Amino acid sequence: MSKLSKYTLAFALSLAANAMLATSSVSVAPETNNEARLSADGAFRDGLYLGKRAAQQGEPLRPAIGRWSTPQDRSTFTAGYDRGYSEALAGIEP
Repeated sequence: MSKLSKYTLAFALSLAANAMLATSSVSVAPETNNEARLSADGAFRDGLYLGKRAAQQGEPLRPAIGRWSTPQDRSTFTAGYDRGYSEALAGIEP
């Protein structure tokens, strides 16, 4: 077999392997995917921490959304704050 045909065969096999990998999909449960996204979000983690701390210190449920400038960050901060506050009151450790 000539070198050119060996390289052509190797290239074709490589393309086939890449095509197989590209078309295979791994499905992740939406809850798991959402939890992973939230746990990687800085605004959510900040809200979770501050909400937990506020509940432990007996402060009212009043998130300081001004800490974050975009509406998306403010929304995720509030969600984290609410969750942290609720979990601290319920005695749940995140």
